[in-house]
Amino acid sequence: MDFLKLPEIDHSSEEIDAFEHLFTDIQDAEGGLVEYPLGAPKWQFLNYLGKSKDVVFHGSGASEIREFEPRKSDDSNEFGDHKAVYAASDGIWATFFAILDRERYVRSMNNACFRKLNSDGEVETLYYFSINEDALPHRPWRPGTLYILPRKTFEPQAKDPNDGTAQWRSFVPVKPLANITVDPDDFPFLEQIQGHPGFPWIDK
Repeated sequence: MDFLKLPEIDHSSEEIDAFEHLFTDIQDAEGGLVEYPLGAPKWQFLNYLGKSKDVVFHGSGASEIREFEPRKSDDSNEFGDHKAVYAASDGIWATFFAILDRERYVRSMNNACFRKLNSDGEVETLYYFSINEDALPHRPWRPGTLYILPRKTFEPQAKDPNDGTAQWRSFVPVKPLANITVDPDDFPFLEQIQGHPGFPWIDK
C-alpha cells in the first residue's frame, strides 16, 4: 500500500483566530448547517478541529440527519462489528465517505487512517484510499455532508488515540453539533485515490 500524508502547515495567528471563531459558530449551530467562509482550504480547518477539539466526524450523502442512531455494522473487525454510531477523529478520512457516491459504480472500497508516534514523539497521520478500479474512470464523486459530533460518548478503537486507527464508536444516539457541506475538491487526496481489482489486499 502507498500511504499518504498531509503537508506540514504552520497556521498564522489570524488563521487560528478564524478557525476558533468558526468553531464557536459550530458549537452554537444546534445541529444545523454552518457555512464555510474562510480562505484556508476546508481540509485544513477540519484537520485543526480533529487535533484540537473534542469532536469526531461522520461523512454522508444525506444532508438532514438530526440524530445518529446506533446501527449494526458489517465491518469484519471486532471493533466495527457492533450496533453503534461510528465516526472518525480525522475530518479528512470522514470526508472520503461524504464525497464517495457509492450508488454509482463503487462496489468495494478499502481505506485507512491511523496515527503513529514517530521517533521524535510527534504524531504523524497516514491515509490510504482505494475503490474498485473499474469505477475510477467514472469519477464517482459527489457533494456530501460532514457532520461534526461531540466526542463525549465515543470511545476510540486504538488504546492510544495518538498511535493507532482514527475510528471511534458510540453505543448511544448522538446529535451532531453542526454540519458543513463538502465537495470533491475539498478532499485533498482526490487524485490519489487508488483502484483495486476486486480484492484490495491482493497486488496485481
